[in-house]
Amino acid sequence: MKFTLSWLKDHLETEASVTEIADALTDLGLEVEEVVNPGAKLAPFTIAKVLHAEKHPDADKLRVCRVLTDEGEKVIVCGAPNARAGITVVLAKPGDYVPGIDTTLGIGKIRGVESHGMMCSERELELSDEHNGIIELPEDSLNSEVGCKFIDWLAENRPEAVDPMIHIKITPNRPDALGVRGVARDLAARGMGRLKPLAIEAVPGGFESPIKVEIDATLKEKGCPLFAGRLIRGVKNGQSPDWLQARLKAIGLRPISALVDITNFFTYDLNRPLHVFDAAKVAGNLRIVPAKGGEELLALDGKTYTLRPGQMVICDDAQPESLAGIMGGELSGCTEATVDVFLESAYWDPITIATTGRALKINSDARYRFERGVDPEFTLPGLELATQMVLELCGGEASNVVMDGAVPVTKRAYKLDPARVISLVGMEIPEATQRETLTALGFTFEGDMASPPSWRPDVLGEADLVEEVARIASLTKLVGRPLARETTGVPGPVLTPIQTRERTARRTIAALGYNECVTYSFIDAKSAALFGGGLEATRIENPISSEMTHLRPDLLPGLLQAAARNQARGFADLALFEVGPAFSGGEPGDQALQAAGLLVGASAPRDPWASRRPVDLYDAKADVEAVLAAIGAPARVQVNRKVAGWFHPGRSGTIALGPKALASFGEVHPKVLREMGVKGPAVAFTIWIEAVPFPKAKTPTRPALALSDLQAVERDFAFVVEAGVEALTAVNAAMGADKALIEAVSVFDQFTGAKAEEQMGAGKKSIALSVRLQPRDKTLTDAEIEAVSAKVVDKVTKATGGVQRK
Repeated sequence: MKFTLSWLKDHLETEASVTEIADALTDLGLEVEEVVNPGAKLAPFTIAKVLHAEKHPDADKLRVCRVLTDEGEKVIVCGAPNARAGITVVLAKPGDYVPGIDTTLGIGKIRGVESHGMMCSERELELSDEHNGIIELPEDSLNSEVGCKFIDWLAENRPEAVDPMIHIKITPNRPDALGVRGVARDLAARGMGRLKPLAIEAVPGGFESPIKVEIDATLKEKGCPLFAGRLIRGVKNGQSPDWLQARLKAIGLRPISALVDITNFFTYDLNRPLHVFDAAKVAGNLRIVPAKGGEELLALDGKTYTLRPGQMVICDDAQPESLAGIMGGELSGCTEATVDVFLESAYWDPITIATTGRALKINSDARYRFERGVDPEFTLPGLELATQMVLELCGGEASNVVMDGAVPVTKRAYKLDPARVISLVGMEIPEATQRETLTALGFTFEGDMASPPSWRPDVLGEADLVEEVARIASLTKLVGRPLARETTGVPGPVLTPIQTRERTARRTIAALGYNECVTYSFIDAKSAALFGGGLEATRIENPISSEMTHLRPDLLPGLLQAAARNQARGFADLALFEVGPAFSGGEPGDQALQAAGLLVGASAPRDPWASRRPVDLYDAKADVEAVLAAIGAPARVQVNRKVAGWFHPGRSGTIALGPKALASFGEVHPKVLREMGVKGPAVAFTIWIEAVPFPKAKTPTRPALALSDLQAVERDFAFVVEAGVEALTAVNAAMGADKALIEAVSVFDQFTGAKAEEQMGAGKKSIALSVRLQPRDKTLTDAEIEAVSAKVVDKVTKATGGVQRK
């Protein structure tokens, strides 16, 4: 949004400087992008007077002039046809930069005559395109004495030439600031001046408009609630006056004609886009209808657009004439020959306008404003004000207003709670000041209920009232104060149980020698598929790259990719880990918190003692057990072979509590390593942190180690089982014989091979277990020991199908 200082002062009575206004606008949330002061480049130039002028001795078109300056008389060679004695001119001295010719002057010789400066034309000073001669200033004008600054003369006689231009950035929630009056309103509320009243008088119609308007019934509720206009006949569409052209040029718009310039002026001045049709080119009446699809419209930008079904257009009885609320059509556009004009003012639905504009890829000032939301209640007043300007600048006679539809109801109210400014923002502002602020912004009150004005569609709740009050008061006045503490001293972190567990897991894994990685939660589809992912439910709708198209199903893909990158750079032995979320689906409940680790290469560096060896699954198992113990997992768990497909099926396992898996560990499948570009060996683990149960009861103190002063008892058992039976099956069965007394079970011998089969039968082996019994209350008797032993034998034989070895 661009405007000049003088334009702002049309609405705001103020003595504030440009710097003060710019600072206030940024503080109000209307961030100033730049301030362009055209007077800055004209500051060096001064006023001078030609005392004598004569023909150059060696050039017919040059004249040698003696010029009186503030530094005395100077000789200047000039080629302008109007260079003569007695005129007051604008002087550029040696060393001055002339913007129109992009040159810094120096003392030079022209055809043998030394010239000490230059008398400038308007084009050379970028005041206009005029270059037929040098500038002649009236002698009786203010600040026209020799030696005066030229910018001072401009400020008194042509203020628009040195009018600063301010460019502000508008956020999408402030459509009211897309008009100069909206900006002035904010500044007035801040106290930077007084908002001038806007006089709106209805223009009486002298006849009935021959062009009627109609809105299709399907668009009145959602599309175009109100469409109005009037015919103005007998206009003269010439050039607009200098002040209007200067306003438009200052903000980068090209003046076209009086009628078009008027509509552009209202777009920026009051945020009221309008459109004018050449009435002679309109066949019959104007109707707002949805396009059937396939119609073509030659727009004012010179491009032909093919309409899609449902897009709003303004049609006459013959064809589409305008893209509603976006851009007019070339066929009904106004020219210098226009005599009768139909002036249109309408309110368009923002979403409908945005949808059509994006589909057709049209950017226009009208679309920019309508899709953000203009003031619906200003539709008819804007039409009246524009009619007045057309009659003033172009003449003619206006008809009665014709319209269809009605102004949409925007009335709403929210309670103003003065205390919420303190609770939400932390500023203490008196209630009277809050009410004055909101009133200055256009809000109205009924008791404690504040109603936003129709030009503020962004105010939708009580918090928005607080924001307006704080914004005008200035958040720079906010003083930081620490929150009240319940206790003295430095408070500790307030963490949830799962956050505490996550921190413990992270620190434990790091203490085991792993380096933490932080990878993206997104991976490529191929890698996701290797780890059970890559589903449509986890696909990213708008990924930032082709390598981040899916949510990761596990943390291991990211660690393996990191390992591959490190190996490519010469780092062969790696210990990496990450703690973060993994996703099995696209719903909130499909997210799980994991801790994953990866060991690649050897377990130690090379040394003389042969301690270096390849990492194996027992390294991963030991680390998993350490982490589970640190986060409070039960000591008694089961280990099974129900592992995911990315682990080696014979060299991996899962630690579980019944059917609930707590962690998996083992060698990474060779196929996965090849696909991920990692050179093995590689072992890994994944821990599901949230799956570990929390203690059911919280005790104030928990002993670090439970010891018993009673004698422990160890008994050894040997079982003959099938060769394919796992030792773990026997261990788990023995542990379940008596959970209160049996403290530990371990395998201390396996007898396998040909000799074992000779003694025990083909396909047989022997597993020997050591069972440790630890009493808590009393010393065990022989009978109690024998009873437990019998249970152990019974459990193991049932679980393995074997027999006790004698």
